[in-house]
Amino acid sequence: MVVLNKIYTKTGDDGETALGDGARVAKHSMRVTAYGTSDELNCFVGVARLEAKGAADEALSRIQNDLFDLGADMCNPNMEKDAAAEYPPLRMADAQVKRLEVEIDAMTNVLEPLRSFILPGGTALAAQMHVCRTVARRAERLAVELATIETVNPAAVKYLNRLSDWFFVAGRIANNDGKDDVLWIPGANR
Repeated sequence: MVVLNKIYTKTGDDGETALGDGARVAKHSMRVTAYGTSDELNCFVGVARLEAKGAADEALSRIQNDLFDLGADMCNPNMEKDAAAEYPPLRMADAQVKRLEVEIDAMTNVLEPLRSFILPGGTALAAQMHVCRTVARRAERLAVELATIETVNPAAVKYLNRLSDWFFVAGRIANNDGKDDVLWIPGANR
């Protein structure tokens, strides 16, 4: 388990940070950028939770925990299992992806099909969900880019892909089950 007695260590003053396997890398490395963006997303989810109630808040709480799992997964590039390790690397699992799919399907069942693109907005919670959706997409793009040069757990990439979809559908739910979605009107201001 993690014990943090002192927050600053001064070990990053030279522009490097430690990965989960102990390797030192530049703070601007693609891996740090990728998992740092999932941490940024987690912060936006925390802001969204200020507006969420009941089941929505519970779902966002699960997502926040998943995003910490995802950060732990992505900060450790060593995909090999080390039987001697005191704490084996935490990896995202397909079950986490499946849970999102089940939740997306359940939310979609109460929505009317879209007949127009929608604009981010409506309720405060819906607007926050759209912010989370776009940050999740950025985190996904960075994870995919990282996977072109380093090993990345495929379940982590799948999770981010489904998560942005989850936020889109949850944003519609937050807009009175889609009834108060803000529709895009192509060329409205010409």
